[in-house]
Amino acid sequence: MAIEKQRELVGGVEQVDPAFEEAYARMMEKAVAESRGERKRRLLEQHGHAEKMLAARVWWPAIGSLEHLHPEWEVRDMRGGVNFADYGYVPARSFALLLECDGFGPHWRDISRWQFDRDLERQNLLWIDDWRMLRFSYDAIMDKAERCRQTLLLALAKWGQKYKGRDEAVPLNVYERAILHFFQSFSGDWASPALLCKELNVSFNTLSPHLQSLVEKGIVHSRYSPTGKKMGYRFMTLK
Repeated sequence: MAIEKQRELVGGVEQVDPAFEEAYARMMEKAVAESRGERKRRLLEQHGHAEKMLAARVWWPAIGSLEHLHPEWEVRDMRGGVNFADYGYVPARSFALLLECDGFGPHWRDISRWQFDRDLERQNLLWIDDWRMLRFSYDAIMDKAERCRQTLLLALAKWGQKYKGRDEAVPLNVYERAILHFFQSFSGDWASPALLCKELNVSFNTLSPHLQSLVEKGIVHSRYSPTGKKMGYRFMTLK
């Protein structure tokens, strides 16, 4: 269920899914208890509303759990510098994903040239060191949360992680990940079978069972002609 369907206004204040609130409180309590130094200070003093909305409006509706999500995750770059990401998702030693919420004011409009340069250099060093990172603007999290969730799921699919819904984890094979990678850059609404085959350079007989698998998993939606012929596919939006 999307966060839009979980929220309601009570006394003019936006209320978030109680299950998320409980999970978030446990996550933060555990992180504070386990941390010290600068990370603990950030958790207590800097990890606020924007960071919480990244978890509440993007991560939670898409993944359905805060397991393996670590707030104010500490990362050392290849030059030995210490950096902190809003969240680190570390389900296994072989995979880690950094997530950040960037507010327009503090991250771009109000920063100095030196801070701007440091931000770019920090990101470059993390990428060179093979860290995967997703950055979302606060405005997008609040106004375009569905798009942010789709980006998150597409990234996890491309990088070989499991597509997780509310009730189960669904593994994706290489063809299914390639299809989702195509939809990540596809600007249209519906993609025809012919277009998918052309872009992925495979025959429809090869691609068809993987498209059907994504349809059955509820990740891709198919459209039929009046005669029952499949006319197009699109990435399933989260409602």
